[in-house]
Amino acid sequence: MIGDIVGKPGRKAVADLLPKLKREHRIDLVIANGENAAGGMGITPKIVEELHSMGIDVITTGNHVWKYKEIYGTLDKDPGLLRPANYPPKVPGKGSGILSTEKGERVGVLNLSGRVFLAELDCPFRKADEEIGKLSQETKVIIVDMHAEITSEKTALGWYLDGRVSAVVGTHTHIPTADERVLPKGTAYITDIGMVGSLDSVIGIKKELALKKFLSQIPIRFEVEKENIYLQGVIINIDSKTGRAEKIERIQERWAP
Repeated sequence: MIGDIVGKPGRKAVADLLPKLKREHRIDLVIANGENAAGGMGITPKIVEELHSMGIDVITTGNHVWKYKEIYGTLDKDPGLLRPANYPPKVPGKGSGILSTEKGERVGVLNLSGRVFLAELDCPFRKADEEIGKLSQETKVIIVDMHAEITSEKTALGWYLDGRVSAVVGTHTHIPTADERVLPKGTAYITDIGMVGSLDSVIGIKKELALKKFLSQIPIRFEVEKENIYLQGVIINIDSKTGRAEKIERIQERWAP
């Protein structure tokens, strides 16, 4: 799973680095968070097609997915594009799905959003119960993207779902954490997998602009930083027969255009 892809530099880095990673690690399925893939915030139908063409099987999102209204129809049509499942009923798109690898193994993916310092959505814990009940009827391999602001909410979900899903991975804050591990009942967990963006930035945005925003507290038009781009994420080994994770490993690859 690849961290939040930030703008065009992030997309270019994925296009160049992902084929090598797939070969070296014999990757069966690629998931990436794409809610910031369009100019640092939002995603468009064209970019969805672009990301799929790079070898990304499932695109998860978060609170920024709604920026461009033209994505609404794609959310309804593309089984490989998810939005958080705990949005209210009748919102475009869906929050979970089951896809098959090239080997024919079925993998369930669930996208959730936290509620602390984000929109007051339905409870992600109860929604997880509901969605996992459906997904587990078709596969034992279930991967959860918990798109949330605070570490405690992500950690709590990891413990809550331990033994019921294969992995709980955190996104949204763009800063990778060093707590990757397999929990006692077999669920791989990490609080945040990072981003595909510049390390010389503030979560992918030009640091000068971010600093100006913090110092002035007035609206600033952000721009994506284009230098020193890294692809961050995790590789998870899962036993497809049991659904238990065997290993989770952080990755960080520098993009040299």
